[in-house]
Amino acid sequence: MNTAVDKIDILKGAIVAGPELKPRTIAEVGVRESILEDIALKTLYLYGPFSVADLSAHSRLSYDAAEQLFNRLRAKLLCEVTGMIGTVPEIAISSQGRTRALELLSQNQYSGAMPVSLASYVAQVRKQSMRNVKVQPADVERAFAHLVFDTDVLSELGSALNSGNAVFLYGPPGVGKTAAAEAMAHVFAENEVWIPFAVEVVGQIITVYDPAIHGYGTDADSEDGDRRWVRCKRPTVTVGGELTVDMLDLQFNPITNYYDGPPQMKANNGVLVIDDFGRQRIPPEDLLNRWVVPLDRGIEFLTLAGGRKIEIPFEMLVVFASNRDPRSVLDAAFLRRIQTKIKLGTISEDQFCEIFRSVARDHQLQVEQDVLIELIRVIRSHFKEDLRACQPRDLVNQVCWKATYEGLEPRLDQASLMRAAKSYFLPPDQTLFNDRGIYAPPLRE
Repeated sequence: MNTAVDKIDILKGAIVAGPELKPRTIAEVGVRESILEDIALKTLYLYGPFSVADLSAHSRLSYDAAEQLFNRLRAKLLCEVTGMIGTVPEIAISSQGRTRALELLSQNQYSGAMPVSLASYVAQVRKQSMRNVKVQPADVERAFAHLVFDTDVLSELGSALNSGNAVFLYGPPGVGKTAAAEAMAHVFAENEVWIPFAVEVVGQIITVYDPAIHGYGTDADSEDGDRRWVRCKRPTVTVGGELTVDMLDLQFNPITNYYDGPPQMKANNGVLVIDDFGRQRIPPEDLLNRWVVPLDRGIEFLTLAGGRKIEIPFEMLVVFASNRDPRSVLDAAFLRRIQTKIKLGTISEDQFCEIFRSVARDHQLQVEQDVLIELIRVIRSHFKEDLRACQPRDLVNQVCWKATYEGLEPRLDQASLMRAAKSYFLPPDQTLFNDRGIYAPPLRE
């Protein structure tokens, strides 16, 4: 198959070409026949008795390939025919097969869709590379329509998306770094890719497809499609302060005895957001030292139990979001590899008002302009705070929580917003409030 891919116009919601055609025989599956037999037998033990058609559905192989598996198991006296549904055999596991299945389950409990080979996984991921996607201003404007950013910032973000390389978003807390990272992922929302249920490597199974990350996609929509792959949106994986060095390698489950892919493997062909970078349980330099080759060459090495290393693609847009100055967490070598550094700062009064009205509409509330002007004055003059994109949402939440507690309808008036400000900002200028906590600023001269 020709793996060369032209730039994709994501405005059309393009789908990257799928994997090879559905295997018609078990020899075409690309995985050792003994592994396929073992998974089929475990499936029959756990979910049978059923028909050959049901075996095809469980294994996500063609009917012909499932029938060949059934015949091989039957020849080894591991299953038997118990009846016919039309011309389709009804099969059940034999006593000998039950013994063998229990032995296999003690070694490995995987019994889902048949895995794809590592070679076919690598080829498909390369074909679906983020570098093959062309982003235009209309795409960025659509994805960021719910946010308020300067045109220059949107232009920088769009250019970063076209690079396909890592991006470093930095700035003070509450200026929208995480929201910007998530919106960058939404730019690709109309573009679909193919994700395998699992990958087989030297007899080991690594699960890749995760409904929580990839969504509930659709199977191959053609009779000739390989149903071991799921068509879904480009994934977005976000990790924060919980990230450890162990999480970056294959996750071996000692109970099921098979592997779960690490975050960066599940993020392949999508976006990986490292939120609050610099606050992880893994030192920043350790994370970056591990990814110096992946960020530069697009490959990564993962380690199986026993020490064997496998090479997989590192094909994703990595977005680092941090409150820290890039120079404090990145040395010169990594500053070069992360070529796009975008600073997100405080917002203007007009942007604050625009965000506040948007948040108010989401809560089906209204707010007067003079109330917002007074709120801005208090935030700046008395609380000595800059205006940040998070403040409108947080203050409206404070008002709503207070109203719920008091059994009242929330109102965005001056009194309620001043109470919210007192709860939200620390330390407040207590001279603004009387002994009952009611906003009472000094009269202006």
